[in-house]
This record gives sequence, C-alpha cells and structure tokens, in this order.
Amino acid sequence: MTNNLLFNKAEFLLSAPSIKQAPDDTGKEVAFAGRSNAGKSSAINTLTNNKKLARTSKTPGRTQLLNFFSLSEDCRLVDLPGYGFAKVPKAIKQAWDRNLAVYLQERQSLKGLVMLMDIRHPLKPIDLEMIELCENFDVPFIPVLTKSDKVSNNVCASTQQKVLKETNAPHVIAISALKGTNCEKLGKILLKYVDG
Repeated sequence: MTNNLLFNKAEFLLSAPSIKQAPDDTGKEVAFAGRSNAGKSSAINTLTNNKKLARTSKTPGRTQLLNFFSLSEDCRLVDLPGYGFAKVPKAIKQAWDRNLAVYLQERQSLKGLVMLMDIRHPLKPIDLEMIELCENFDVPFIPVLTKSDKVSNNVCASTQQKVLKETNAPHVIAISALKGTNCEKLGKILLKYVDG
C-alpha cells in the first residue's frame, strides 16, 4: 500500500485531555511531537493531503489535547500537545508534560514518535529531554527537521548530519510542509510503523 492511499484516509477520531480518554490501546499509532512552534499540525496536514485535518495557528501552543486521527480500523496518527514556549498558564504546561510522559511510557499501541524540530533551531534542551524520554521508554523516534525551505541546501544537509550524529537516529529527514518537500519520503518511513 502506498502512503498516499493510507494517509489520505486520515480522519479526525477524537481529542483527549489525558490518556484515560484516549481510544482503546490496540492497533498501531505514530505520534507527532515537537515544540509549540515546530510545525506539527502543518506536517500532519501535508502528509495526509488535508489542510483542515489538524488545527494550525499562528499562535504557538494551540494543540492542548491528544488529538487522534484514524488511518484505518487499527492504525492512527496522534498530534501531541506542543511543548516549550506556548503562552499558556504554567499549570497547563505541567499537565501537558505529565500527559506526554504517561503516553510515552504506557501506550502499548505507540510504535514510533516523529520528533519535529524547526531546522533553524534544532536540539534545544527541551527537545533533548523528549528524546531522552523516548530512549528511556524504548520508543523509536524519527527526528524530522521542519521548514527546510527557510534555509539553503548546504545548511539543510549540515544540520541533518549534526542531528543524525547527536541523536544516533536511523533517519533524519528535512521537510517543508509549505512546499511538500520530502513529505512523501516521511510517509514511506512511517508506513513501516503503522502498516508493517
């Protein structure tokens, strides 16, 4: 099955304030995580060829819930709350952090995490904390550098090499949701997690 056929079927399933309200922990999920301004929702919308699927906003941090999208009867994408610099009360930030940790630790259907970072500002301390959580809980992760259209090809290549070296990840992909660059490639990699 090509990624277009699978990801184009994406439909909103539900939003959950915590893992307790999430769909049954069966099947396979790939989650998208990143700082509040990393472009998670845009990446999901480009991957699924549906600009209205995940909410995007010029105000970072609008994703405050665990948002689940069904791809098939037993495959899902999950848009996790953005972390970092969102202008929200501290108590809400702390609740997001707890939800993320619980989700990564306890969710049996989670097969991989797409770790999105702005290519101009990768590997901030909070990103490294997230990667460490994935390693601690044995969650495979894929660093994805967003907004690649904002830098030159040379900067793009060198940043990919830097992130590859510092994370020991099997893949580091640079994408542009605006131009669709490498979104097809990302989809093919994600298929191994949800459709393999």
